[in-house]
Amino acid sequence: MPAHAEAGPRPDLVDLGDADLIGRVAEGEARALEVLYDRYSRVVFSYAHRILGDRAAAEELLQEVFFRVWQRANAYSPDRGEVITWLLSLTHNLAIDDIRKRGRRPQKAEGTTPELVLANVATGGPTVEDQVWHGALRGDLSHALETLPSAQRDAILLTYFGGLTQREAARVLGAPLGTVKTRLRLGLNKMRAALEASHASAA
Repeated sequence: MPAHAEAGPRPDLVDLGDADLIGRVAEGEARALEVLYDRYSRVVFSYAHRILGDRAAAEELLQEVFFRVWQRANAYSPDRGEVITWLLSLTHNLAIDDIRKRGRRPQKAEGTTPELVLANVATGGPTVEDQVWHGALRGDLSHALETLPSAQRDAILLTYFGGLTQREAARVLGAPLGTVKTRLRLGLNKMRAALEASHASAA
């Protein structure tokens, strides 16, 4: 799918919510898929690139994600979270599959211990994003993310893993910027506590 279509999708589709667009995609409406692609391709690419560490591979995976969306739109259920969460879940699974096929390691920093991943969340230091990502593929961090309320998890996925600014994430989630900042702070603190507990129990 081209990153920039020559003719833009119909304005009425642009105004639709994500769930409605997925419903249109499930009915075979290609223009609805174009809208979703324009809306979320940047986030999906950023997430794939962070995992794979290879721009060309991330571009290929981006196309594969939206091909899967076209094929499996009926599989999406609003009860399981936002559309963006589903997209990033698809991205993660496909990226890990790609890594296994190629026999190479995910991109992460060596020697990062779980208890240090979110060590400076409370102070909002500049290295939180890097620390979060460095531990993102560790099982304990993934588990901590899954234990969060969906609103907090979505905010973290969009910003720390999807590469959006907090303001952009607020637009995607349809929430005030202050609300998104609160969700991020609460979610990251919960993750840090979960990581500390996990590490303590394993010691």
